[in-house]
Amino acid sequence: MIKAIILDIDNTLVDFLRLKKMAVESAILGMIEAGFHIDKDESIEDIMSIYENEGWEDQLVLNKFIENKLGHVNYKFLAAGILGYRKARESALSPYPFVTSTLIDILKKGVKLAIVSDAPSREAWLRLVQLNLHNIFDVVVTFNDTNERKPSIKPFLLALKKLNLKASETIMVGDWPERDIIGAKNVGIKTVYAKYGDVNNTEKSGADYDINSFDELLEIIEMENKNA
Repeated sequence: MIKAIILDIDNTLVDFLRLKKMAVESAILGMIEAGFHIDKDESIEDIMSIYENEGWEDQLVLNKFIENKLGHVNYKFLAAGILGYRKARESALSPYPFVTSTLIDILKKGVKLAIVSDAPSREAWLRLVQLNLHNIFDVVVTFNDTNERKPSIKPFLLALKKLNLKASETIMVGDWPERDIIGAKNVGIKTVYAKYGDVNNTEKSGADYDINSFDELLEIIEMENKNA
């Protein structure tokens, strides 16, 4: 019997990569408007490369970008970039289609909701609050809670402990097979691959189920509970 759904946030509830690209472009345009003589497209590639190497939650990415270009941090350019980034991030952050309605339907079934995210606590909660989803999750586990990232089993075990449920009573939904799916499977949690959030052209996810739309979760819950 499925009693809880555990979810990743980025590229599972929200299109994180699209959001990041839009925010970075806005940051670059803000710096150019402030007088920074840089090429927009080349600069976007440079910043995305820093994120890929340093981590997607790097809070000093604009500092590093400016210092790489000038040899020092110009705070006028930095301030313009930060403000541009924040404005675009706030306007672009929205859930995938059917996320909010499906989460509400899941709650109506008496199934609990939880988050297991590699994002730092502050960033995870900022996204949940801005999405207006912060009050519907029974449990939220972030990187700061275990200091380990998926596929480590520690975040999953902590979520199960807080939910007071067995692994067999839960389903994990995520977009990253090597982290979300493998990590959950290693503790016996059933898995759903959010194919709609795929950015790596994954052919075989290794999950128990693949979904192309978030609302397909409802059918999976019904199927699992019918066969229980």
